[in-house]
Amino acid sequence: MKLFTTKQIAELDRFTIENEPIFDIDLMERAATEVSGWLANRYSTGNKMVFFAGPGNNGGDALAIARQLANLDFLCEVYLLKSGKSLQGSPLINLERLLGQKKVRLFEIIDIPDFPLLQTEDIVIDGLFGSGLTRQLDGLAKAIVQKINASPNTVISIDIPSGLPGEGSTGCNETNTIQACHTLTFEFPKLSLLFPENEKFTGRWEVLPIRLHPDGITKTQSNFHFIEENDVRQIIKPRSKFAHKGNFGHALLISGSYGKMGAAVLASKACLRAGTGLLTTHVPTSGYSIIQIAVPEAMASIDKNSHFFSEAPETEAYSAIGTGPGIGTSHETQKALYDLFKNNNAPMVIDADALNILAMNPGWLIFLPENTILTPHPGEFKRLAGDSDNSWERLEKQVHFSIQNKVIVILKGAYTSISLPDGKVYFNSTGNPGMATAGSGDVLTGIILGFLSQGISPENASIAAVYLHGMAGDLAAADLSEPALMASDINEFLGEAFKKLNPSLEK
Repeated sequence: MKLFTTKQIAELDRFTIENEPIFDIDLMERAATEVSGWLANRYSTGNKMVFFAGPGNNGGDALAIARQLANLDFLCEVYLLKSGKSLQGSPLINLERLLGQKKVRLFEIIDIPDFPLLQTEDIVIDGLFGSGLTRQLDGLAKAIVQKINASPNTVISIDIPSGLPGEGSTGCNETNTIQACHTLTFEFPKLSLLFPENEKFTGRWEVLPIRLHPDGITKTQSNFHFIEENDVRQIIKPRSKFAHKGNFGHALLISGSYGKMGAAVLASKACLRAGTGLLTTHVPTSGYSIIQIAVPEAMASIDKNSHFFSEAPETEAYSAIGTGPGIGTSHETQKALYDLFKNNNAPMVIDADALNILAMNPGWLIFLPENTILTPHPGEFKRLAGDSDNSWERLEKQVHFSIQNKVIVILKGAYTSISLPDGKVYFNSTGNPGMATAGSGDVLTGIILGFLSQGISPENASIAAVYLHGMAGDLAAADLSEPALMASDINEFLGEAFKKLNPSLEK
């Protein structure tokens, strides 16, 4: 799914109106119907719906939703913000329709004493300002936001919480931005919904379809994408009946050190679960028996050092290489990693301690093959690219880093972002907080390596691995709970994720 900026979405609205064709008021009615249906399916007529409507299209949506719910026997009240700006166009038409219906109590808020006395069971619907807002709220609007945020009521925002821009969140706080329990956004997730600091404003969000014109979506260029199941289904194909292990590559994983062999075990199992034909895991001498017993399917390459990675093996025989999980950052390991980077041309995924070593030696980035995959968590990315004041700025840095160094960056977290050397960004749609646990990243590295070894392109390997990693985590959490989730559970449920992605893989 393409993601768009708020300006692009406004253009898509106009394109739909002109080319469907449909009147603006009818497109607004379509959007309102989706929200009304969502509300009617979740709340009873015993809950009073209290709407706060602003002077623009977001307020027009609120007026239409109130009228529609009133026709379904909900008790609705609308508090219209009087900001000195009169309603025009479709919002004005919806106001006239509401007044003509005579089922909804309408009030104006001219000053803060006009704010209603809310009952605990009232549902508050935020329709003050939409995603096109380009300034921080102040004056009466800010005071209303503070009153709503101070209330114990369930708050539902239409399209986006009032005060939150469609991109970024600079200057947003609890005094000038609605803190919603639910956000019902239209057609596409707004980019700001994907950033961790905005969760306190958005609550749980859901995308409601309003059927914007498909030709407009196709023609509108965007560097932002949201990964969906069908995207990954095109990458992971059923195997030929006559396939053999030689068809699926030979992966080399350099992982583990004394006391950190668990990382090597987790990544090795994930690589094998992802379908590599052969796996060789390079470990220090002390890790030999561990890897042979814990992962008998993997071959072992033994480092001359007992405790850590100290010498890069020959790499010509391997179709892809992964390194980093649990290797440490000793001087000898840094030298060995330098030799590996300088002499390798195979597709590569770099994680964990190898990223920290790169951060210590940024000049080594020039040795990485184009489209090498880096998988930092936010702390590791900060060490690689510098600090950022917010997620939007960090995303811009991530894109710049990928373009400048011709690498793929997988920045791990909720809605993991994947940036490519051409400037495109993919946000993941799977995963849950239970995956914030030791070893989860090692599993992801193994899955990526498994896909790379099979000849899947670095871009597609990144997209598919991140999605399936998250899907396996979701299946594990559904079975075991989020708090009880361990990284090894993600490995155990990876097969179920493959089957869910493509039922034909069961055959």
